[in-house]
Amino acid sequence: MFGKMFVLAFVLMAFAMPSMAADPAIVLTSAFSMAIASGLCALGQGKAIAGAVEAIARNPGAATVIRGLGLLGLVFIESLALFTLVIVFVKG
Repeated sequence: MFGKMFVLAFVLMAFAMPSMAADPAIVLTSAFSMAIASGLCALGQGKAIAGAVEAIARNPGAATVIRGLGLLGLVFIESLALFTLVIVFVKG
């Protein structure tokens, strides 16, 4: 699925009109910033889920509280990637 999305993105860039093209440096730095933000958010989400699962395994009585706080943490982590995406679209 991701391979198809990458191919589609490169095809769209290849057939884009040169008069509407952005500065290549801006496009490159935007792509790198989104890649770094997405990768680090994925690592953070993995660590958050691992910590929540370990905490639930240690104390099953607090599972509902841990689950709620874990989901809230995942929302905050994912918002960082979405903010980066918004900045990429504004700069591009």
